[in-house]
Amino acid sequence: MKLYEIIIKPLSGFGTPLKGDTIFGHFCWQAAYDDSLLNGGLDEWIACYKERPFAVFSSAWPKIEDSGTFFYAVKRPDIPLSAIFPSHETDRKKRFEELKENKTKKWMLIDHNLSFTLDYVEYLKEGELAEKAFNQATNTMKKTMWGESRQRFYANFEQQHNTINRLTMTTGEDMFAPFTEGAFSYYPETELAIFALVDEDATDIDRLCNAFERIGQFGFGKDASTGSGQFTLGDCDEVPVPSCERANACYALAPTVPEPQKFFDAYFTPFVRFGKHGDILAKSRNPFKNPVIMADEGAVFLTNEESVFDKPYIGRAVLNVSLSLPQTVVQGYAPYIPFRLEIDT
Repeated sequence: MKLYEIIIKPLSGFGTPLKGDTIFGHFCWQAAYDDSLLNGGLDEWIACYKERPFAVFSSAWPKIEDSGTFFYAVKRPDIPLSAIFPSHETDRKKRFEELKENKTKKWMLIDHNLSFTLDYVEYLKEGELAEKAFNQATNTMKKTMWGESRQRFYANFEQQHNTINRLTMTTGEDMFAPFTEGAFSYYPETELAIFALVDEDATDIDRLCNAFERIGQFGFGKDASTGSGQFTLGDCDEVPVPSCERANACYALAPTVPEPQKFFDAYFTPFVRFGKHGDILAKSRNPFKNPVIMADEGAVFLTNEESVFDKPYIGRAVLNVSLSLPQTVVQGYAPYIPFRLEIDT
């Protein structure tokens, strides 16, 4: 498999986070309507997805330019803070103040080679990430944002909705009452990087980019019909598959369902995917999928098996999640970054 970096540029807010398993679902819907995206069509590759994934997508991560060098801002690994920020402070009060400060550093900057060492990486607060996003913005955007709060990289907001009674042509009560739903937007002019592992026997980067261009035009996730989830496509380039000598840990770039008996320890935040079908199945009698418990992006898995690093992805496919469409699969795979972790267990 080859690894590609796909850059997207948000044009609107999003109702659904850009996580790897959801991105995979959107690509599958594109392939369902366009047989040319996959050699042999979607059904052929879905049938063997458990043994041979044709594509594995990461979540979307901010791409930041700092002093002429590009970095990716990813989630701080879900390992104990003591392993990232060892404290030598003897005063109890100062030690707790130091811990409180470190908890706010939720982002980690990794270089363009997708490699990092815990001791030599920059950790950022959300405000510091927003400041870097401001610094790389165009002069016009800087003037627009000057004086505005630069403390948050994400801005949460409530999206207003109205349901119209077609008999009275007005809103009303009960099912026709106006309502709001939560959404979020990125800092203006943010570029997001999605890493895609692609089986070249199934497809290529040109067709992958065509699919992403359509997704951006129609909208990603919830409330796409009202303009949410729109983006334009940037560069799509091949990048080296990350590697690390003496690696014993995997940092997951997307939510994943780890393979059993492959890892002797794991650090992760549980994430429950309450999946729902999209497109025409969203209006079916039963559009909901069975819940899937996953390890969220930023999870770290430790292993003693060198064979784990022979594949550029970890995890497994999840089957039997839908009554409406039995062949449905969930991407329980995730691209990962190998690294060395020394931790007292």
